[in-house]
Amino acid sequence: MSHAATRPTRLDRPVDALRDHILGNANADITLVEFGSYDCPYCHAAHEVIGELRDKFGDRLRYVFRHRPITGSEKAKKAAELAEYAGETTGRFWEVHDALMKRGPVFKDGDFEEIAHEFELPPADARADARVNAANKVKEDRDSAKRSGAQFTPTFYINNRRYEGPWDRSALSEAMLGSLGHRLHSATVDFLRWAPAAGFMLFLMSLIAILLENSPAGEGFAAIWETPFAMAFGQRGMTMPLRDWINHGLLTFFFLVVGLEIKREFTVGRLSTRRAAALPVAAALGGMIAPALIYLALIPAGPLVPGWGVPIGTDTAFAVAILIMLGDRIPIELRVFLTAAVVVDDLVSIAVIALFYMGELHFGFLAASVFVTAAIAVLNRIGVYRPLPYAVLGLVLWFFLHDAGIHATLAGVVLAMLTPTRPPADLLALIAQAETIVHAEMKTTEEAVMRHGPSQPALEALDAIHDRIESPADKLLRTIEPWSSFFVLPIFALANAGVVLSLDAFESHTQLMLAIILGLVVGKPLGIMTASVLAVMSGLAVKPAAYSWRQLFGASVIGGIGFTMSLFIASEAFADAADFAAAKIAIFLASILAGTLGVAILWRRQETSEAEAPDEHHTLAEPT
Repeated sequence: MSHAATRPTRLDRPVDALRDHILGNANADITLVEFGSYDCPYCHAAHEVIGELRDKFGDRLRYVFRHRPITGSEKAKKAAELAEYAGETTGRFWEVHDALMKRGPVFKDGDFEEIAHEFELPPADARADARVNAANKVKEDRDSAKRSGAQFTPTFYINNRRYEGPWDRSALSEAMLGSLGHRLHSATVDFLRWAPAAGFMLFLMSLIAILLENSPAGEGFAAIWETPFAMAFGQRGMTMPLRDWINHGLLTFFFLVVGLEIKREFTVGRLSTRRAAALPVAAALGGMIAPALIYLALIPAGPLVPGWGVPIGTDTAFAVAILIMLGDRIPIELRVFLTAAVVVDDLVSIAVIALFYMGELHFGFLAASVFVTAAIAVLNRIGVYRPLPYAVLGLVLWFFLHDAGIHATLAGVVLAMLTPTRPPADLLALIAQAETIVHAEMKTTEEAVMRHGPSQPALEALDAIHDRIESPADKLLRTIEPWSSFFVLPIFALANAGVVLSLDAFESHTQLMLAIILGLVVGKPLGIMTASVLAVMSGLAVKPAAYSWRQLFGASVIGGIGFTMSLFIASEAFADAADFAAAKIAIFLASILAGTLGVAILWRRQETSEAEAPDEHHTLAEPT
């Protein structure tokens, strides 16, 4: 679901023998680049590791040091400029670099003068040109660090790719040798960071499900999902087919992620103010009402009417993936708009499922569900931030909701809404506290004797600080979201997307398929655009000037990619297997058509002279 911006993983400026300081064989097959700072204690520790690596690899390794002085540290900047000045005037960069690493990280007054005298560097006032060049090189390295995504020191790059593992000798050696384990890890990290990856996985699993369903193994593949599984507690038990365990159980984690994202957006995110929320909220509501009305207008009274919820959803993974793959053809503000609209779309879809697609109510279990929900709220109120009590009560709530006749996945949303959210921590104070603990542990060499690392009390204090840096809601979202995107949703697609492709469905279910396709392909953009225009004209919302109405229309067409939520609602709405199969085919066709049309509309880049709609002046109507 989430697609937060990620920092670069590649070295911005390739190693240049004329610009960079290279230690070792200039033609070595392994290049290790470090962004470091001379007053960083971790860089001084890494300095010893680099020496060990040079001993091990010999001519196979070339080492490059680039400057990233700690922000706000004047001595770090002066130390970096001193090393560059030594390189400019006497060619003794590495000797001064080694001296600075051995003398620091805490530099006393006069240290730089002593080093300059020791290596017979010319007075700075005698070589003003070299002093200016040195300062410029430090600035170039600092800019390169920013563009390369080096946010802290030390940061290492192995053959131009940022290394993110531990930087002890064995771990760095394994990465530099390119072991199978490290290559697999790097490839996995690269894939997960690729923004459209979740959409790709969803598409791949859907394609596999369709191919298997239409292969000779189709009957066996379909039978797998109908295999009953039981869960028993004493005399009480629950038996459901595997597909229901996925749709009612595993998908709870997806709804938990949806709930956490909704909570974040409405508290500290893009929907936290009326000005920011009005346009995507209006667009989302319009984009759900219009498809439902089109569906109901085409379907006569009967068993197919409950399917009105099928065309109301938008698939986040596919929609956002397409916008991201369009790159700079669309502005970032349009991605923000569609993502925010989808968040609201998900919220309303969850409410629709809970209210209109539940079984027979059992009020005893419903009362028990209310009691458990109140207990979770009490935990929040009294400031319990440990996850275990919430997890246990969330599991109990899932069982009670299931037995109450309400869709059990609602437990994920309830748990998300009641997850504690603390105000942003005082990050600088916490960092200062952590540094104090580390320095107190390692303040003298003598105290390091017969020690294997920080003491247990120090580690517990550091854990407590780490817990306060991030709110429980954000921590939970960061932990669960990848599992939702790359495990839960692909498994859901594999279990639900399989359908036997046959022309018979078009003949026997023409009306149903037409209602779903028109609802998604026509109803979605019609509803989104109508609601958006009315909201802007009335002065309730503001359309950013960064994107045009044409681009907004293209994004609204992409909103017709229903897929995940549409499949889920279809599985609840249609008890007849033939109806469900026809609905799936219609969802696939509508999603493909909506995605293709949306890309076609957005493919042309916006020109600076592209005119806005005549009602654009209404964007000024909102008071400041």
